[in-house]
Amino acid sequence: MNKNISYNDIKNNEMINHYIDRANFVTGAMGYTEHSRAHATLVAETAGNILKRLNYSKREIELAKIAGYMHDIGNTINRNDHAHSGAIMAFQILTNMGMHYKDVAVVCSAIGQHDERTGTAIDPISAALILADKTDVRRNRVCTKKKSDFDIHDRVNYAVKSSNLIINPNKGSVQLELNLDYSICTVMDYFEIFLGRMIMCKRAAEILGLKFKARANGTKIC
Repeated sequence: MNKNISYNDIKNNEMINHYIDRANFVTGAMGYTEHSRAHATLVAETAGNILKRLNYSKREIELAKIAGYMHDIGNTINRNDHAHSGAIMAFQILTNMGMHYKDVAVVCSAIGQHDERTGTAIDPISAALILADKTDVRRNRVCTKKKSDFDIHDRVNYAVKSSNLIINPNKGSVQLELNLDYSICTVMDYFEIFLGRMIMCKRAAEILGLKFKARANGTKIC
């Protein structure tokens, strides 16, 4: 079968949504930030918007959104190496749904490359996924209930009052705008946790022919 599987097909699939819910339960039980359908949807929509702003094809945009929605399902198995296990899960699911093998390969590559410890952007789909995922930093992703129990990851995420990813094709840039509460977290705290992710975003931007920039409270930080 060579079905033209759409983002809506994926988003409305009961099995995929169950795996996302279970993955969120697993990461929550381990004390990690939120990895729910809300995160999956935001990453999917942002990845699609990035490619749309850069005039990629409708199919490439759809594939980026599919990869974005499914990228964290590997957490169902274990947080460790979740990018690779998630890619294998996606391969099985999408193949069984009848997606063309060429599209399956692109989606699975993107999912398998999205973790900063083992992956890197290798094409526009993976680059859009990485930029969308690694810039989703926000207060309401913190699952720890008591501030006194926050570790540095919780503190940094909680300090981000708002974030916005701005794609500017005319200037050849993608810029992350952060509104940080400096009473909770400093820029140094942010980079202690997210330096690897920002380097990954730099590489992803380059794949798309862009420069990656970041500003906190109006001040350039990279």
